[in-house]
Amino acid sequence: MHFYATVALSAFLLFLVQPLIAKQILPWFGGSSAVWTTCMLFFQAALLLGYAYSDASPRALGPKRQPLIHIVIALICLAVLPILAPAGLKPSGGEEPISRILLLLAVTIGLPYFLLSTTSPLIQSYFARLHPGRDPYRLFALSNAASLIALVSYPVLIEPFIGVKLQAYGWSILFAVFVVLLSTLAWRVSRSETVVASATDAETVVVDAAPLNALTQWRWIGLSAVGSMLLLAVSNHITQNVASVPLLWILPLTLYLLTFILTFDGTGWYKRSTYVGPFFIMVAGMCFLLVDKTYQFDLIIQTSVFCVGLFVVCMVCHGELVLAKPAPSQLTRFYLLVSVGGALGALLVSVAAPLLFPTYLETAVALLLAAILFIPIATAAHPFLQWMAVALAIGVVGTGTYYVKLEHDNSLEVSRNFYGVMKIKAYDEPASENRLVRMVHGAILHGEQYVHDKWRKEPTTYYTPSSGFGRAVNAQRGYAPRTAPGIRIGMIGLGVGTVAAYCRDVDSCRIYEINAEVERLARKHFTYLADSPAKIDMIIGDARLSLEREAANQYNVLAVDAFSGDSIPMHLITDEAVRAFMTHVSSGGILAYHVSNRFLKLPPVLAEIAAKENLVGVVVEDPSQKDNVLHSSSTWVLLARNTDVFKAIGEAGVALERSPGAPLWTDDFNNLMSVVKWQH
Repeated sequence: MHFYATVALSAFLLFLVQPLIAKQILPWFGGSSAVWTTCMLFFQAALLLGYAYSDASPRALGPKRQPLIHIVIALICLAVLPILAPAGLKPSGGEEPISRILLLLAVTIGLPYFLLSTTSPLIQSYFARLHPGRDPYRLFALSNAASLIALVSYPVLIEPFIGVKLQAYGWSILFAVFVVLLSTLAWRVSRSETVVASATDAETVVVDAAPLNALTQWRWIGLSAVGSMLLLAVSNHITQNVASVPLLWILPLTLYLLTFILTFDGTGWYKRSTYVGPFFIMVAGMCFLLVDKTYQFDLIIQTSVFCVGLFVVCMVCHGELVLAKPAPSQLTRFYLLVSVGGALGALLVSVAAPLLFPTYLETAVALLLAAILFIPIATAAHPFLQWMAVALAIGVVGTGTYYVKLEHDNSLEVSRNFYGVMKIKAYDEPASENRLVRMVHGAILHGEQYVHDKWRKEPTTYYTPSSGFGRAVNAQRGYAPRTAPGIRIGMIGLGVGTVAAYCRDVDSCRIYEINAEVERLARKHFTYLADSPAKIDMIIGDARLSLEREAANQYNVLAVDAFSGDSIPMHLITDEAVRAFMTHVSSGGILAYHVSNRFLKLPPVLAEIAAKENLVGVVVEDPSQKDNVLHSSSTWVLLARNTDVFKAIGEAGVALERSPGAPLWTDDFNNLMSVVKWQH
């Protein structure tokens, strides 16, 4: 029971700390989904170090000393508790984000995470030593089950009810309990007597200790890498290219863990002959959806096919790992190489892919690697399947090539960096007055402009004169108490620079944009910024951190437009954020939030904050207009210190009402589950 409790608690803490620490640092890097991918890279690398230690330390230190040294390491880890990210490592705005995130994680959770990473393989080796003849691999299935419980419980049971700081303290207390369990178990192992083997057992030990075949070890790495790579690639595909649904990334990760649980359970869930057919079908199905645009944004079809496909491929990869697993005496080396594969897959998706691929090509690459690894598996199931597997691999190559072509169709430029893939799409002929240029980030439209002189200076999409932003600007121009000839506009989120269409020569405008690539594309392919006669300043970096460093700007309108996707920067819509923003808004000014989102209902959050900060607010719903090609439907929430500011808006602004049970979001307590539109 001691073994099971230690393994289960370590795995639970190992997976619980991942969303917990990511939530702490996410606001410092603009809420980008790439933060999570970078965190996954750190977690895989730390897991690799832990497994390497588990493999090497028993041989280097001996079976008696190693458990004692491990107790010392466990006690040292207590010194870094609680796991709260140090404010001194907040980015100032210009740093390369990946290295800063990795540094933050190493300082905050590096030692505890390393210790937790060593637990599963070490405890299994301890188990094999104390209980010869019993299967230690079932402990690995238990650890994955505990990981799955942690993964599901965080967004459902922990995040909605407990603040970030309390989460960190609670985790730290459980970690201390784990250290006690681990230390007592390690002490017990160090004091145990060596089991004397019989003649038959001695022969078994010799066989167990025989050098591992190099091809087998490379196979372990390859199978693990393909599963890890496809997990992250599918997560990116369905959250970035299909629909920005909050928490959708949990589904692929849950299925990934489930395949480990089923295959390592020891009850024969994986049979090669059973999965050969589904593998062919699902890989072909995923390839089809990559290049067929009919169902590009069909959430149900895309999610179903890619998640089922991920499950089938990972069942094959992890099932083959189980079939090739070594005897218990080699299990630490086995887990080390499985971890090497997992880290390699994460490295390819999170670091190599953004550098090598202009678009999300890693899904096709992962499918190709899976198809190549599948050739000997299919051949072993039945010789005639060999050529079918080869044909499948060739088909995946064709799919990837065609996918790249499709991604560049109608594209003036495709650019990729830490924050994702940005595409500049052009429609109609260059000389046509209907020539339209759009900036698209995955499934999200970031703005568009008609390039013909007739329309190019007209604000479009969510910024038309009838939108909440347009009405806020016009209301400020006619606001009687204001005496300055021009107005001051602040904008969080550049897009294509549409806000500049509202700026006159007497106005001033400052735009905050976290992604420098967005500014480059906006200046290169759109003319809003260049056409504006106003003085426009551009600040690159996280908007809230930038504003906190600036003196009061006295903006007449400060607009926040960053909530259309799934990885919304929640640090821009908390009580503390609104309070900080209002210090930069003039006494009669407006703080405008663009809250259009298909999956999240954000006005109730702002209503609670407005009530807390003694602000008044209106909601401006601007429905779509079929006869206006410049227009897109939008929802804006406007906040101010008094209602007089909204008189010019008239009936277009509906009073912002509080909703029963609506949450008050703070920096410490906020969660997406409370605002999801469940009946969308």
